[in-house]
Amino acid sequence: MGAEGLRYEQVAEHIRDQVRRGVLRPGERVPSVRSLSRRLGVSVSTVVQGYGVLQDERLIEPRPQSGYYVKPPARRPPAPAMSRPEAHPVPVTVSELALQVVQAYRTPGVIQMGTALPRTDFPAVSHLHRILASLARRPDPRLRDYDMPPGNDALRLQIARRAVDAGIAARPDDVVITTGCQEALVLCLRAVAEAGDTIAIESPAFFGMLQAIESLGLKALEIPTDPIHGISLDALRLALEQWPLKAVLLTPNFSNPLGYRMTDERKAELVELLEAAGVPLIEDDIYADLNYEGNRPKAAKAWDRSGNVLLCSSLSKTLDPGLRIGWAMPGRFRDKVIHLKLVNSMASATLPAYAAAEYLESGGHDRHLRTIRKAYRERRDRFLELAQRLLPEGSRVTSPEGGFIAWVELPHGTDAMQIYHRALQHGVSIAPGPLFSPSGKYRQFIRLNFGQVDFEAMGKGLAILSELLQTKE
Repeated sequence: MGAEGLRYEQVAEHIRDQVRRGVLRPGERVPSVRSLSRRLGVSVSTVVQGYGVLQDERLIEPRPQSGYYVKPPARRPPAPAMSRPEAHPVPVTVSELALQVVQAYRTPGVIQMGTALPRTDFPAVSHLHRILASLARRPDPRLRDYDMPPGNDALRLQIARRAVDAGIAARPDDVVITTGCQEALVLCLRAVAEAGDTIAIESPAFFGMLQAIESLGLKALEIPTDPIHGISLDALRLALEQWPLKAVLLTPNFSNPLGYRMTDERKAELVELLEAAGVPLIEDDIYADLNYEGNRPKAAKAWDRSGNVLLCSSLSKTLDPGLRIGWAMPGRFRDKVIHLKLVNSMASATLPAYAAAEYLESGGHDRHLRTIRKAYRERRDRFLELAQRLLPEGSRVTSPEGGFIAWVELPHGTDAMQIYHRALQHGVSIAPGPLFSPSGKYRQFIRLNFGQVDFEAMGKGLAILSELLQTKE
């Protein structure tokens, strides 16, 4: 981002901060363009650009011949309460149900709200595919060779450069390329634990994490988690005293399925707590670039001073899941992760790695991120408006600040598994709550993807769910 871009973002952040602190309240007039221009020492056009960003975020709205005002918040469903999972480690058995949900994606004519797949109809994805096609025609022998770990040099350089946005001072040698984020998670789990060991997780947790834990013969200890603030650090502190934990596996930024974002203060406390206990943190950072407002949030690894945090991420949620480009920054476990990568899959796909490196180096990825953040924010807002209007009384819905996933608590007495099967029969794919717990909890919850479907399909899908929730078989 150039200097001018930084200035208009500073204008936007100045107003956001005043709204957050209550200096500017809903319905109040924000400073005029000219007065803020004088106050901040920037051009009028820069303030107009900043106010345009805030309008896109639905934080302010223009009123003819009057100026800009803080927009009153839209009515939204209440959020679910903090989770209350089992207080002891349990084996994980979710693979069969996970396979059912994933296979529903292949069913033609189904409104896809059950899988955590992103939209891919953006110009940057087409640009990436053109690079891929151009590379495939080049007579370069390196493009046909094994991409041995730690992986493509140019791609690792680009990832290390972009890590600055997450608050991480990384070198290319700190990065290990993997086949998607899922492989990164599995390799990091294998690097720190063995069969029979216990891993602490947020609850509810992404079923891909649970599948990885299950496949390695590990046990999971669910930690109470708030849909706004994230994992309970008090509960985690108690768990560290009670159980021999081998690692903690979390998504501090826009978790799947809760969508919470931990504050910087709580991330720092988390890292300090685990470092003192000698327990590694495996951080899934895959959604962090999909923030709706402000700058990309820092990763927990930004506070890592001893190599105790193993960060995992990929381009799957921000660009193209079919590319299967992921990576780990495994800290002090780097050599072990490289060895496990070699044993597990020998190498990563060569052509996609070169294409991803060339795409990131060519510029434009930040512009792409701004585009998709706006698109997902608009879908989040529309989804919450529809949920408020269509879902029956007693429903509760998370309001994430990033990503494209919502966690929905259904009215008392509803069986999510029954709704899952009935919805699929009516052409709507959802993810039932028990899929996100090793102990089979959350039978009154479902996860919905509001990012992949268009507005018409979203409304139709929620209307069908509402009807099913209000009728008995």
